[in-house]
Amino acid sequence: MLDVSCLMLATMSPELQKQHEDMNAYNMIQNLKEIYEGQARQERYETSKALFQCKMSEGSPVGAHVIKMMGYIQTLDKLGFSLKDELATDVILQSLPDSFKPFVLNFNMNEINKTLPQLLGMLRTAGSDLKKNGSKSILMIRETKGKKKAKSKGNGKSKPKRKDALKPEKGISKEAKCFYCEKSGLWKRNCPLYLEEVKKSKANGASFSGTTKEKDSG
Repeated sequence: MLDVSCLMLATMSPELQKQHEDMNAYNMIQNLKEIYEGQARQERYETSKALFQCKMSEGSPVGAHVIKMMGYIQTLDKLGFSLKDELATDVILQSLPDSFKPFVLNFNMNEINKTLPQLLGMLRTAGSDLKKNGSKSILMIRETKGKKKAKSKGNGKSKPKRKDALKPEKGISKEAKCFYCEKSGLWKRNCPLYLEEVKKSKANGASFSGTTKEKDSG
């Protein structure tokens, strides 16, 4: 006991040595508990309060959040108030935002047992996956909007293209055949017989369809 008392005194500050130099080892321990027990209780209260009220905000890094909570848990362990791994895991999972609900549901349904460092690695992976999926969905929306705009522009120019397509590029081909007089080498719109019939129909106020049957019957 004398050797233990000397060893304890050697590790104390000069102020504490003066207070305990006439005590044995047992009395030293009891006196130190009375001095520091109240301080340790207050520290334990503040640490446990910070741990159980710790909540992760949406979009913040999950790794830094979990490491901070693990620090609180280690401090409580040093103060003599250790949490078991299962309870510590539940406290961390309950502090996560709504975006991690699928992860928490899968974790509990499969009854996964992991240490706190292993849980930290899993949450970091889940957090990176959430960021990737979010960026892809935004990209898809932007691409869809771009396609709609391009389509609308194409529809606005479709009518002029159809009118231009009716015009021959290199004059009338020798193989071209008039649909009215059935002669080769001219178009219906340039056919003299067709143009003459149109003038007559306008003068008489009658309708004229311009088919070969009407021409023959006339």
